[in-house]
Amino acid sequence: MFKKTLFQIHWFLGITAGLILSLMGITGAIYSYDQQILKWINKESYVVEVANTPKLTPAQLYQHFNQQQPEIEINSITIAADPTASSTINIKKEGARRGYNMMVNPYTAAVLPEVKGREFFQFIQRLHRNLTAGEYGAQITGASTLMLIFFVLSGLYLRFPKKHSLKQWLFIKPKLKGRNFIWDLHAVVGTWVVVFYLLFACTGLYWSYDWWRAGMFKVMGVEQPQRHQQNHDQNKKEQPDLSNQQINMILTQAWTGVNANIGREYSSLTLNIPKLADQKIELTFVDPTPQHERARNQAVYHYQNHQFEKLELYEDKKLNEKIMSSMLPVHRGSFFGSTYQFIAMLTSLAMPLFFVTGWILYLKRRKQKKLTQAARQSLLPQQMAPNATPWLISYASQTGVAEQLAWRTATSLQEAQQPTIVKPIQQLTEHDLQQAQQVLFVVSTYGTGEAPDLATSFSKKLMQQSLDLAHLKYAVLALGSKEYPDSYCRFGYAVDAWLKQCNAQTLFDLIEVDNANNDDIQQWNQALSTVTKRELHAINIEKVFDQWTLTERTLLNPNSLGDAAYNIELRAPYDITWHAGDIAEIQPANSLAEIHNFLFKHQIPAQTKIKSLNLTIEQALWNKNLRIEIDQIDDLETLVAQLPTLPTREYSIASIPSQQLLRLVVRQKYDANGELGLGSGWLTEFAQPKQTIALRIRTNESFHLIDDNRPIICIGNGTGIAGLMSLLQQRNRQNYTANWLIFGERQHQCDFFYEETIQAWLNMGSLQRLDLAFSRDQEQRRYVQDVLREHADELKNWIEQGAVIYVCGSIEGMATGVDQALNDILGEDAVDELRQTQRYRRDVY
Repeated sequence: MFKKTLFQIHWFLGITAGLILSLMGITGAIYSYDQQILKWINKESYVVEVANTPKLTPAQLYQHFNQQQPEIEINSITIAADPTASSTINIKKEGARRGYNMMVNPYTAAVLPEVKGREFFQFIQRLHRNLTAGEYGAQITGASTLMLIFFVLSGLYLRFPKKHSLKQWLFIKPKLKGRNFIWDLHAVVGTWVVVFYLLFACTGLYWSYDWWRAGMFKVMGVEQPQRHQQNHDQNKKEQPDLSNQQINMILTQAWTGVNANIGREYSSLTLNIPKLADQKIELTFVDPTPQHERARNQAVYHYQNHQFEKLELYEDKKLNEKIMSSMLPVHRGSFFGSTYQFIAMLTSLAMPLFFVTGWILYLKRRKQKKLTQAARQSLLPQQMAPNATPWLISYASQTGVAEQLAWRTATSLQEAQQPTIVKPIQQLTEHDLQQAQQVLFVVSTYGTGEAPDLATSFSKKLMQQSLDLAHLKYAVLALGSKEYPDSYCRFGYAVDAWLKQCNAQTLFDLIEVDNANNDDIQQWNQALSTVTKRELHAINIEKVFDQWTLTERTLLNPNSLGDAAYNIELRAPYDITWHAGDIAEIQPANSLAEIHNFLFKHQIPAQTKIKSLNLTIEQALWNKNLRIEIDQIDDLETLVAQLPTLPTREYSIASIPSQQLLRLVVRQKYDANGELGLGSGWLTEFAQPKQTIALRIRTNESFHLIDDNRPIICIGNGTGIAGLMSLLQQRNRQNYTANWLIFGERQHQCDFFYEETIQAWLNMGSLQRLDLAFSRDQEQRRYVQDVLREHADELKNWIEQGAVIYVCGSIEGMATGVDQALNDILGEDAVDELRQTQRYRRDVY
């Protein structure tokens, strides 16, 4: 919950303050090279032709301008050591706090052309610091800079818990497409610039807030200089002004004395025009190779005693003092050298990248959310056909497919101007059925032929009544899987039979849907078109598989009495998220050996090209069912078309996204011919390490983890430990410790999956209680339902404390046994209430 909230704040602030930060980033990058750019475009102002005479001294320059332009007030004079460099006269100018630099020829004192671009860079600086909006703008940029610190830290937190490899952390993956590439670009480049942006923000706030600046001096252990301008001005008024002749003499003595006593080379030396007759002059000078543009040495020279009264060399300062006296170079990066400054400039220019990619991700996320709820959102008020009879659409769903089809059906009817009402079957009442004239039931079958968990109350209560529904017209869409022929669509047929007993009239015969087969769904859509006499838009469920890499496969139960069970680990080429309790749906594939046997049997060369698919026949058969009999082969296109796609297989996920891998627990299964099952065979034997696996995450909302600290009771057996492990992993990350695990298998020695992890949780207190039932470790077989009966009082106590029960594993034996035990201990009504309040959740198969 905290992470979700943090993410919401991150993107909300990002799409608002991001624009300001983008502007600050661009202007900061430009301003970081202001002096270099000005010197490059104003060579006539900074570079002069070397004369045969020495450069004019500060006294000579002062005398010259005092005679030629007596109206100007000179603040300081700078002489450069480079013979080709111009001299600088800083003069007082209204509105310029630091005065105006006038460039002069050091040999003739001629005023050089005015530096072009100064006003531009002053505008860029104002735009960078306050958006040219004065104090109001400064508050906006200051707040945005504080948000930048939040963006960096929250972005790191949102990414950091995941155990990325170095490549995933730091390398952009150009092969990614669409949203995945945009996210990768945002995250990876964001990781690159973390240090730069933190430094930009922390130093930039130096100019935004007095409290921040004071805090920086305190943290750095440097005494904050006090502003003494007022006292200086007062002293100035108390003493008479120096005459031009006096100033000229002081400059002459100082220039001669400083050069004689300084004892080191410099690239430039600046003499401040003295204001007081105290026999002192302040000066600064820059080393021949300064660390940065603000690395100035400061001195006070006593021109009567011909010695330095004070000499502060920049190189002698401690690091903390250097930093605090050079905030601008630290901010723009020149403090750390030219290479760092250049990289810092690039990272500053990259600021809009995060604003743009953040907006794209937000828009795509918003679009995806709309698509996910497209059916619901499309049911906005529309113009309905006159006198159209409303359709009541009721669904019974365990995994969400039936619900999705119900909403898509409603959308299709709405678009045809047919009014609809959609209700989950557990909310359906006798009154609803008495009032409705047309009802569509979209129902799935769960377990060994039962109703989905939330539909149990409808099955046990309403369907046990004999109602008069002669007025009602209905149709049933029954979902199931032909791989379980004994229970295929059984609940759908039960609903259909009950409605007939209640004298309801069928609109058309029950339609079966095998594993969400689109052809079956279109049959339903066509039947509705016939009944409504309207053309309905196609209804389908699209499945998009990502390409995961099989990175690890280890046997979990060597020497077990049962079939081999494997720990399967997969990684995606980019970040994919899911919730604890979700399902991994994989597309099984054929082994190369099986494909080659099929091709050999039908005498087809493996590399024969299918032009329409732009694939070889070997490639085209990767996911086709090769175990069925086929008609005569006329051409390869027909062959591929008549071979059905292998049905998908679903597995509970045993890990959470922050572990940066997707873990499955897969037990090998064999069919009647002794061949390995499609899914288990593909994952545990035929797929090779580093091979890609087609996999999609299917949300399993009915088994999602609660988002609060109520106790949970996890009950499972065998490979059902997978779904429970994801829940417990998430609870461990949340520091919620009220967790009870009841796990059963055959033998403790061979079949205690993930024993080390579970024992570690128990030792750390992350798992409050652990009860095990290994059926073959004693003469009297003992199962998880027996553990529940043995600890009935403890179970009641946990339920009274608000505990939520999660059951994962086999429907036959375990899940039915647990259900019966819960009914015996708590009572049937109490268990039904737990179901309806979503405190009894199951993921069973």
